[in-house]
Formats: sequence, C-alpha cells, structure tokens
Amino acid sequence: MSNTALNIRHKLFDYIRVADEKKLNAIYNLLEDEIEQTSEWWKDKQFVSELDHRFQALENGVDKGFTVPQLQQSIDKLRIKKYGK
Repeated sequence: MSNTALNIRHKLFDYIRVADEKKLNAIYNLLEDEIEQTSEWWKDKQFVSELDHRFQALENGVDKGFTVPQLQQSIDKLRIKKYGK
C-alpha cells in the first residue's frame, strides 16, 4: 500500500469516527454494494483457502502463532508509537 493510500485511509478513519449519522448514511449508501461484497468473505474461495492453509500451519506446529499476551504487548507498542500513550 502506498503512503498516499495509507494517508487517505487514515483520514477516512478519522473522518468516520466523528461524522454525524447523516454523513455516515451517505457514505454507506455510496459504498453499500462494495461493502456487502467484502462482508461475505466465506464466498471468496481464495480467501477461505488462505485461512485453511494458515489454520493447518498452526495446527501442525509449522507456525507458532502468538499468545494473547504477546499480541496485546505488540498492540500496546504500536499504540504508543502512534499516539504516544
């Protein structure tokens, strides 16, 4: 993802967080068809195949994954890096 796309994504996230209901409805109506398609992930054979592959890697011990505390620690570090808290 390019920096430009990332900047746009962050601006949209920030805007949506504070938008009033009328603006949220307008944005949703504009993107509704695309949103509905992405929310039906189980119909995407390639995505489901990737999930199955990753699950098998975890089950077989090929991928050790992360514990919940490790994940929380990683999230906390990223939050501090981004927001300073």
